[in-house]
Amino acid sequence: MRLIPLFLMLLLALPLSCHAADYVIGEGDGLDVAVWGVKELTFSVRVRPDGKITVPGLGDLSASGQTPTELQKSLTEKLKDLVKNPIVTVTVREITNSKVYIFGSGINSGVYDLNRRTSLLQLLCSIGSQASVDSTSAAGSAGGATSKVADYKRAYVLRNGKKIKENFYRLFIDGDTSEDVIIESNDSIFVPQLLDRNIYVLGAVATPRALEYREGIKVMEAILEAGGFTKFADQNDVIIRRKEGTKDVALEVKAKKLIKDGDLTQNVPLRPGDYVVVRESIF
Repeated sequence: MRLIPLFLMLLLALPLSCHAADYVIGEGDGLDVAVWGVKELTFSVRVRPDGKITVPGLGDLSASGQTPTELQKSLTEKLKDLVKNPIVTVTVREITNSKVYIFGSGINSGVYDLNRRTSLLQLLCSIGSQASVDSTSAAGSAGGATSKVADYKRAYVLRNGKKIKENFYRLFIDGDTSEDVIIESNDSIFVPQLLDRNIYVLGAVATPRALEYREGIKVMEAILEAGGFTKFADQNDVIIRRKEGTKDVALEVKAKKLIKDGDLTQNVPLRPGDYVVVRESIF
């Protein structure tokens, strides 16, 4: 029975071991090189800006761009002229080369160390993003001490000049982890600012005004915050005007059906940038 927990522990550890073997050494990384039984060839070294390290007896060798396993094999071949049947181990002691770049007006821009296997969701959480969103444009403050509002709908991950992931809404707001991706060294993450977070209530209401968007606000709530209908309002002639991409969309709301008949389908959730227009009755 004890073999089962041990097997599970090994299985859980496997992805981390594989990832460590796949790590690509870069400039500035600290390495520990050991040749079993040869004290003079056991040393610590930092990869220079030219991507090379100095190995006793071999001189300068290229290390940048190789995985620890590849460098280990390369050193083993080269050391055969100095040591009989060398057993070489290369360990990455300190990772300084692996960076990810976060930019955009909707988030606190910066450069972050990628010193372990990290997904997009983990990275967004680690920089303190907290979302305040609507049904189509995810918005949130990033970095903690900022009043910026991020539009995760238009965010993307850039890798080698190509967008490999667009739209973080389902991942970061809806919690759909199938949308998650592993972040790699030198990835860039762009998060734009949500341009308009207001809702505008106009027409036959007591105090036409702009309201700051908050999650879950619906059309009747917005109308009530604008003082409610005037005596001239046509409660069955309310229009919500909104932008969907490059299109202008108009949604009809029959508020009288909501108020008198309890038709909740008429209480439409609002989005940042919506215009709620209450028209006057012609009678």
